Amino acid sequence: MAEEYEVRITLYYTKEDTWARVMTDGTVRVGITDFAQKMLKEIVFVELPEVGSEVKQMQPFASAESIKSVSDIYSPISGKVKEVNANVIDEPSIINRDPYDAGWLVVIEPTKLEEELNNLLNADAYKALIKEKNR
Repeated sequence: MAEEYEVRITLYYTKEDTWARVMTDGTVRVGITDFAQKMLKEIVFVELPEVGSEVKQMQPFASAESIKSVSDIYSPISGKVKEVNANVIDEPSIINRDPYDAGWLVVIEPTKLEEELNNLLNADAYKALIKEKNR
C-alpha cells in the first residue's frame, strides 16, 4: 500500500504528514507529503503563515482546504518563517501535482535543528506509518 505514495529518502517526516528538507544554508524547506495530498484530494486553498512569524515543532502553522475538508498543517521544526511559496497560494493545485518540489510551503530558519530532527521520522519509518494509516 505504501508503494503507491512517493516517499523520498532525503527528507524527514512527521506523523502528521509534513516533510522537512534541510537546505545547504541551514534553513529547512517544508511541505506536505504525497500521502497527505492524495488523502486531501483536490486542494483548492492554502493558508500560510507570514514571513517573520514563529512556528513551533508539531504545532499547526498553516492549513489546506480541499473539496472535501480543511486540514491543519503541522510544522516539522521550530523557528522563524523566512520564505513563503506564493505560487501555492495563487495555485494550490501545485501541491497535488508536485508536493515535494514546486509545491513546498515555507522555508524556516530553525532554532533547534539538531535536537528537533531527532523527533522526526526517516523514510522507512514514514512508509511504515502510511501502512498503519491505510489499515
